[in-house]
Amino acid sequence: MVRHTKSSKKEERNRSTLTHKVGYALRHPGRVAPYLRRAGRDAWLRFRHPDHVGYYRAVMASDTRRDPEAAVGSRNHDRWLALGQMQFDYLVEHGLRPEHRMLDIGCGNLRGGWRFIDHLDPGNYYGIDISPDILIAAKQTLTERRLQHKLPHLTLTGDLTLDFLPSDHFDVVHAHSVFSHSPPHVIEECLAHVGRVLTDKGFFDFTFDRTEGTEHQVLREDFYYRTETLLSLARKHGLYARLMEDWEQLPHGQSKIRVSRSPRP
Repeated sequence: MVRHTKSSKKEERNRSTLTHKVGYALRHPGRVAPYLRRAGRDAWLRFRHPDHVGYYRAVMASDTRRDPEAAVGSRNHDRWLALGQMQFDYLVEHGLRPEHRMLDIGCGNLRGGWRFIDHLDPGNYYGIDISPDILIAAKQTLTERRLQHKLPHLTLTGDLTLDFLPSDHFDVVHAHSVFSHSPPHVIEECLAHVGRVLTDKGFFDFTFDRTEGTEHQVLREDFYYRTETLLSLARKHGLYARLMEDWEQLPHGQSKIRVSRSPRP
């Protein structure tokens, strides 16, 4: 039995229903036009890129051209800094040390990544992303923060099989706001392979948009999952999994699950 600590009413909404959309439009009329523009753009991109990775890569290219920080979900620079700090503080409190090797899945423009790079020993940070545009922005962040001497690895990927990475290598794997934009087959692909690259005492933390109602998606960009769905999926691939209830206390809209090869690493 999973105990939830956040307000349940928000998690029970189904944002894909017409009732929700009409009610939201009536409450926020100023957001209707931007939503329609986004819906039109996304429909065109889905037509051009029927596979999800290709589609979302195109979404990121479009968003990054406008604002790299907004492309990774930050409404302004202060929020970009605050969310990165929150990610960093949480993992340091959970034992992330300079000598650890870290894989950051969906590293974006290094919102949290630049802090991890600064904290870790040279060469110990590996950031991957499906978007070449956001990785260019990541290199700009790296340069602005004067962290070139830390020799981070920033790599473009087309899937989450992690097949180019060594086995038993990473102490911490991290995916912030990745599964919230991923359909089930992409999440399962990652969970099927992440155990191979983890050390036996390592862990993989990922955030997700939680619903306690019907699982649903909005514009194929935002996906909402029940906690038990993702816990079961991890267990299916031989991983231990648990909801991180201390993360639930932080000012963040997503929930977090930790998986590992051994119980409570």
